[in-house]
Amino acid sequence: MKKSVLSSLLFLFALNCLSTTEVYSQNNNLLNKISNKIGKKSTDTKNTTTKTSTNNILNMDQNKIGAGLKEALESGIEKQVVKLTQKDGFYKNDLVKILLPEELQKVDNTLRKIGMSSLADEGLKVINRAAEEAVKEATPIFIDAVKNITFDDAKNILLGSEDSATQYLEKATTQNLYSKFNPVIQASFENVGADKVWSNIVNTYNAIPLVKKVNPDLTDYVANETLAGVFKMIAVEEKEIRSNTGASRNTQLLKDVFGLQDKMGGLFKK
Repeated sequence: MKKSVLSSLLFLFALNCLSTTEVYSQNNNLLNKISNKIGKKSTDTKNTTTKTSTNNILNMDQNKIGAGLKEALESGIEKQVVKLTQKDGFYKNDLVKILLPEELQKVDNTLRKIGMSSLADEGLKVINRAAEEAVKEATPIFIDAVKNITFDDAKNILLGSEDSATQYLEKATTQNLYSKFNPVIQASFENVGADKVWSNIVNTYNAIPLVKKVNPDLTDYVANETLAGVFKMIAVEEKEIRSNTGASRNTQLLKDVFGLQDKMGGLFKK
């Protein structure tokens, strides 16, 4: 009798476990279905957002986007590059001030050690003066590059990184700028007296006993440093317009075009 009761109890217990497992399995299947639906809805929402954002680009007049980007680049050229052409535009701007190449740093240090700091200071000043003079040749080259921006260029710039416009200009103008800067730097050395100053510096240094003589190619060095400074300042202006710092978006066109970038929330940013 006891054995029969025990068997019955075991049978009921097993039946209950089986039932619980089945219920759990059903509930689990239900949760999976709900989860899949939620996931699909999330994906659909994301796709809808992407589609909407794409439509925003397509719906805005293509010429307007192009004009907005051109205006932003022109603003960078006008506000920042023109500053570099003024006296001390390089020399007193820590962002772009041209320092001496490694080969000449030992010259600078040695002259200062023997009490010729004023000559060393003058040497640094005149190479920055030459850069300020050379940048005056950059504006027409930049203007040509800006005129040639296509809608695809403008769209990629707008949806790109915070210095995409600067990168575009750098790619489009570096070769022409270098070709233009090199002879101008050389002429500037003569105009600002850099050639005489540096001839005096190098000759003075080379006359010091036991030093390794130097004969630097300052023209090439200053041309490349000038290029780097120009693009750095354009990037400063671009960043301000993209982040809407102060009154940088000072026209309705800039507000409209870069306002579209804001609405995107970085969805297409690289």
